[in-house]
Amino acid sequence: MRKTVRYPVEGANALWQIYKTVSFWKVVKNFAVIQIARYTPFLKLKNWLYRTFLGMEVGDDTAVALMVMMDVMFPELISVGRNTIIGYNTTILAHEYLIDEYRLGRVIIGDNVMIGANSTLLPGITIGDGAVIAAGSVVNRDVAPGAFVGGNPIRVIREGVDMTPPHGRLGESDETVEAPEDDNNTILH
Repeated sequence: MRKTVRYPVEGANALWQIYKTVSFWKVVKNFAVIQIARYTPFLKLKNWLYRTFLGMEVGDDTAVALMVMMDVMFPELISVGRNTIIGYNTTILAHEYLIDEYRLGRVIIGDNVMIGANSTLLPGITIGDGAVIAAGSVVNRDVAPGAFVGGNPIRVIREGVDMTPPHGRLGESDETVEAPEDDNNTILH
């Protein structure tokens, strides 16, 4: 169950009443900062922007990829632990507007978490330390520490994943391939 606070509205749908729920100028400022952060390749600058102008908690060594869309209205409800990776084009929402209400919920992402590209995190969820979210997932509930989840909605794929350094891999049985020493045909050049 997601942990959100419900705010009923009367009359037109909740999104139509957006500026009764959040300041227009706050949204303008947040939108500008988020757009700069989405396109900047400089991770330290991006984290500084999130902390300084959006009021987010972002841990040291966290890498937020290009095009990640933080919640434009309530980014201060998002916290990200240290040494976490948030993949390309992921959306993190701390609000949802419905017909007769809107909801707000904190999004808490732990340390050493990997979130695959194009994932969507809904409001009111917690992702535990060392968890892995597969690309393209919709995170609609809490994820236990060390869990590997994926899908729409998410399902547990594997438990007990260890993403904490120095391990940082999915498991002992995963196959690894050594990079060639001097192969001119590799794409790494």
